[in-house]
Amino acid sequence: MTRADRRTLVIMPTYNEATTIPVALERVLAEAPDLNVLVVDDNSPDGTGAIVDRIAADDDRIAALHRSGKLGLGTAYVAGFRWALERGYDVIVEMDADGSHRPEDLPKILRVLDAYPDAAVVLGSRWISGGKTENWAKSRQLISRFGNAYVHLALGLPVGDATGGFRAYRAEKLAELELDDIASQGYCFQVDVLWRLHQRGELIVEAPITFVERRAGTSKMSGAIAREALVNITVWGTRHRARQLKRVVTGKN
Repeated sequence: MTRADRRTLVIMPTYNEATTIPVALERVLAEAPDLNVLVVDDNSPDGTGAIVDRIAADDDRIAALHRSGKLGLGTAYVAGFRWALERGYDVIVEMDADGSHRPEDLPKILRVLDAYPDAAVVLGSRWISGGKTENWAKSRQLISRFGNAYVHLALGLPVGDATGGFRAYRAEKLAELELDDIASQGYCFQVDVLWRLHQRGELIVEAPITFVERRAGTSKMSGAIAREALVNITVWGTRHRARQLKRVVTGKN
């Protein structure tokens, strides 16, 4: 499949992104005019969904999926994945609508996916050579670095940035996962999907990006999301290390 034949969808979950979504859509389509964008809005009180509907009425590359309420990032992406798979997209991109993921990095991520035809996903990475952050508080950087170090220690995921939300999947690889079983949210959702792909032996590749602190709105990160990630990753890691130990002791896979 050539790049021209490939159908690519960018999924942007939103909740109260009225001030950022018009610019985000404009910038993404300026950088990659041949793709489509699906905004998954959780009934934002600030009217984000209505704004997207008005923009979509004038641009058939944009669509909106309206949900009944704030149901969480993980379920928003799963709903977007299903929407994309039902419509035959070849590549599915996760991207924030708040400006923290630069549209200028999107073509690079897609080029890397083209360069690795066996890759299931290309991660936009802040923590590999060439990656960086801008205007991000030191405390947030430390939390992100600690979280990724813990993921590597617990699960052995061979990546520098397992928690980032800017990534491009091959749709056929997502279609092979049990999407109904993915109930994680926030950072944990990103790790959950990678962990499932890694356990299947799929190739995971990283591309350096610049992560920019959002200029408007408020972060959706919460203590509950952080606790969910810590608990789930610890449970998965404990099971993973137990299986490894069993193989060493018994000599059986």
